[in-house]
Amino acid sequence: MACNAMQLSLDRRLPPLLQQRDTLKKNLMALRTLSTRIGGVLPARLTLTPRCLVHSATASLASPTSAAAPAATRRKPTRRVATDPAADFPTTLAPKTHAPPSPSEPGFNIFQKSGSEFKLSDKFLEKYRTVAPPFGFNGLGEFVYLRTYSRVKDDGTNETWSETVERVVNGTFNLQKRWIEAHHLGWDAYKAQRTAQRMYDRIFHMKFLPPGRGLWAMGSPITEKRGLFAALNNCAFVSTKGMWDTTASPSEPFRFLMDASMLGVGVGFDTKGTDHKRAVLANPNTASSAAAELYIIPDSREGWVESVGRLIDSYFVGPHGKPYSGRVEFDYSLIRKAGTPIKGFGGVASGPDSLRELHEGIRGLLDPAVGQPLTSTTIVDIMNMIGKCVVAGNVRRTAEIAFGEADDQSYIELKNYTKNPHRAAYGWTSNNSVFCKPGMDYTDLCQRVRDNGEPGFFWLDHARAYSRMNGQPDWKDTKATGGNPCLEQTLESYELCCLVETFPHNHSSYEDYEETLQLAYLYAKTVTLARTHWPKSNRVMLRNRRVGCSMSGLAQFISARGLDTLRDWSERGYAAIQAADTAVSDTFAIPRSIKTTTIKPSGTVSLLAGATPGMHYPESRYCIRRVRLSLHSPLVAKLLDAGYHVEPAVGSEESTAVVSFPLDFGPGVRSLDAVSMWEQLALAAFLQRHWSDNQVSCTVTFDPEREGEHIAHALQYYQYQLKGISFLPRLAAGAYPQMPYEATDRDTYERMLAETAGGIVGVNGRLDGAVDPEMERYCENDTCAI
Repeated sequence: MACNAMQLSLDRRLPPLLQQRDTLKKNLMALRTLSTRIGGVLPARLTLTPRCLVHSATASLASPTSAAAPAATRRKPTRRVATDPAADFPTTLAPKTHAPPSPSEPGFNIFQKSGSEFKLSDKFLEKYRTVAPPFGFNGLGEFVYLRTYSRVKDDGTNETWSETVERVVNGTFNLQKRWIEAHHLGWDAYKAQRTAQRMYDRIFHMKFLPPGRGLWAMGSPITEKRGLFAALNNCAFVSTKGMWDTTASPSEPFRFLMDASMLGVGVGFDTKGTDHKRAVLANPNTASSAAAELYIIPDSREGWVESVGRLIDSYFVGPHGKPYSGRVEFDYSLIRKAGTPIKGFGGVASGPDSLRELHEGIRGLLDPAVGQPLTSTTIVDIMNMIGKCVVAGNVRRTAEIAFGEADDQSYIELKNYTKNPHRAAYGWTSNNSVFCKPGMDYTDLCQRVRDNGEPGFFWLDHARAYSRMNGQPDWKDTKATGGNPCLEQTLESYELCCLVETFPHNHSSYEDYEETLQLAYLYAKTVTLARTHWPKSNRVMLRNRRVGCSMSGLAQFISARGLDTLRDWSERGYAAIQAADTAVSDTFAIPRSIKTTTIKPSGTVSLLAGATPGMHYPESRYCIRRVRLSLHSPLVAKLLDAGYHVEPAVGSEESTAVVSFPLDFGPGVRSLDAVSMWEQLALAAFLQRHWSDNQVSCTVTFDPEREGEHIAHALQYYQYQLKGISFLPRLAAGAYPQMPYEATDRDTYERMLAETAGGIVGVNGRLDGAVDPEMERYCENDTCAI
């Protein structure tokens, strides 16, 4: 009787339910069409069938007790075996299928829901809190970390190394998570947690390191709150040819360089803006003084950049022949006083004086040239003056490189301060290079190189035609127009790039190293997901997705394992990175990177790991490394307590201290004076052939007396094997006081080492008087940073 009543009730309710199904089906089809148009994806399982409706109707009529299955027939949940996440990492980045993890498992991420933050599990992190970081070079690596990368936390204390790595990895995977969720790609919380733990372990033990930019900014308020993701990139390039684009004003390349430089990004630029019919300076003073524009400069990076842009534009006319503006005047009253701490970016404000000096300097250049064509000298002068302003008393730091034509004599003479004495005040802010053509005569240029190491040489046609220079041109980079300040990256105009550094010498086997390459590449590719605040940069970066996975410590690796092993690891490693690029690009649903590998010159990052920088050899196996820091830094007292030699800096005794560290680069490592100019060139060509599809940053150190006359001959041979190269005359020992590197002997090294305590603050020690580190600059290489 009861069954008949239930069936009768079901027969009455089924037609309306079927009608509802048809209506919902139409709505679902419309929703799928709309989703396709806007690029979204609806779950494939979202279906409506009569069976499910009948089941729902039947269930709604059933009694509460009948809805539950007997306990004996319930399916027991499947549980994974708990294992140590650090011990069984998969060795591939290819997507894997995982059953949903249990909240009780190690590595389970409770922040799985959309919109929540990614966090490494506390249980995983706890294992690293008491592990001593493997800082290199007898306290130097620890010092560089504390000075440059240890940020102030919310509780007012400075980070320890384990906390910095945690911030960086969390920031990296939050960037991934936001991208995947924004594009409805499906976030795999379990896989992300396991991969993040693998990345954490590799960074902690310094098998690879993000760039200094990443250690300083990734996961910090700079990216998470202010959205300044451009600060994660090492380098950029801008062509002044873009001054005359219809979508730009003449000041745009100068604005870009200043803005990027104030974020610590190193920027290259060219002099091609001279070649245009509008490249004639106009007179902004024709307007009456009453009509002059007054710009009250906001106390911000954007305000400083805007003021310079307005000033430069006032000297040019637009595409329709009308001036951009009349004379512009400035009010500096809102700019904070000199010495005020810069929150978040570290360091202290320089006050308005450096900006005022920049404005006056630009006027001083342009006023006498009104009515005359814009020259390459004027372009470089303005860019260099901007660099000097950004440095602002060595508080903010960056790097510049200028590219000019090899037959432009005025450009070639820019570093001749006998002919251009006024440029001595700011000419030092850029390295200067020339665009070269294979087969050209290098004789005159090389004579200048013998005198002061400039210009450098850049074969742009090679950079456009080749990835690795292995005899197979692929013409991937036909839109490239320049490179970055240390010339390890080919770049288009307004393009930025992220570099990451691996240390093959810190690995026990190639298989170990390949695991590192996969994770290092994942970090760098993740940075390409972030937007900058420059639309032109976003346009080229979204298309190219260029990264640079680099090697450092190569002098140590060659000494220990030989050149043939380096060739083998380079070839196999390059193939592994291409496979990783395919997998990561598929995961993020983005294009494959136009180029992927590089050799950067390195600097502070290699010091953390105790590695020689890039492909360069050290002054000697045993060296004294001198580093400068503020005399008022809380590190000074810690260094003195630990037994390090600290003294006032010559010429800046009231403000700057110099600390000396004893270094041992390891057995068998040859000193730089034992490595000829020819061997250095050969190693650069070797790496350009077997590893780097971008470029190899190589500054060849040469003996001016013995090798100087051979530079032009060497270029005739290597012009077909390189994309760029620069030279530096070897300085005599003691050429000036407190040189950064000084060769020493084993006895001196051991005596200095015995005087130190072996560490500065210890595993979990913290600085007294927490301060944010100064903004990380592009690099600290001796030859390319301001």
